[in-house]
Amino acid sequence: MREIRYLQAVSESIHMEMVRDESIFYMGEDVRYSLKGITRGFLEEFGADRVIDTPISESGFVGIATGAAMQGMRPVLEFEISEFVFFAFDEIIDQAQKFFYMSGGKTNVPVTYIVPLMLGSIAGQHSDTQYPYVMHGGMKTILPSTPYDAKGLVTSAIRDNDPVMVFLPAKIIGKKGLVPEEQYSIPIGSGEIKKEGVDITIIATGHLVSEALEVSQELETEGFSIEIFDPRTLLPLDRPLLEKSVKKTGRAIVLDDSNRTCGFASEVAAFLSDQCFDSLKAPIKRITRADVPVPFSPILEKQVLPGKTQLIETIYKIVKK
Repeated sequence: MREIRYLQAVSESIHMEMVRDESIFYMGEDVRYSLKGITRGFLEEFGADRVIDTPISESGFVGIATGAAMQGMRPVLEFEISEFVFFAFDEIIDQAQKFFYMSGGKTNVPVTYIVPLMLGSIAGQHSDTQYPYVMHGGMKTILPSTPYDAKGLVTSAIRDNDPVMVFLPAKIIGKKGLVPEEQYSIPIGSGEIKKEGVDITIIATGHLVSEALEVSQELETEGFSIEIFDPRTLLPLDRPLLEKSVKKTGRAIVLDDSNRTCGFASEVAAFLSDQCFDSLKAPIKRITRADVPVPFSPILEKQVLPGKTQLIETIYKIVKK
């Protein structure tokens, strides 16, 4: 098994699916020139009919994709930046996500949305994480944390008959990992225990999984045994595996890079309170973004975003060694 980068794993999965199924086409702004690096070489191999550059009109090309999917195609859409999802929210949530139900189950809308989450120091209008909004709308939502997971989950997203939104954290798109050369899929809705432990479960998402693993290794020398649960897909959530982990350790911290109010961490904390209350040895803690726009200043940004420092402090508070 070779080692490749996260973004290469995403590209490889999409490429293999386009080779396998001619109904799949890729569209977005500047995708023929592979501005993000996902579609490098796609235009030459698949042609202009299947690799489509769009105008700067998210509501327009997202609507086109919905109509194409209803007619039997399987579009894959790339957003330039995650904030642009807001421009197409009606087409995504009010149309693509709801049409299967409104048609009485007669019409599927198999669209895959590729949404890159941005790097730091790009200020309030380019730094949001949109997945809590999409989850609230009921859409299948994927957030891979490793190259292996990225390839397998993107494959499942493209093959799924429902619309699926895949978020790619920019902080780990250059991260390397072991990935099989052959195509494979990871079922949507299956989480994974990235590290076994007995003292506490850290439920971490996206790029924060790596930070949680680093913290767990650092604190091992002090006698902390930390379990890391990676949901991989936020909706549907692997509730049985999560519940099993927290009932084993009796403590939980949710580490997530979205806002605190109505965020993913709030949903996880509520679920654990319902299902694991009798097993808890300490209150469930959430480490999230603050409920403010992300500042441009790197110094201020560190005060707003979740990270290793807050995680270590919180572990010390609820696990006594």
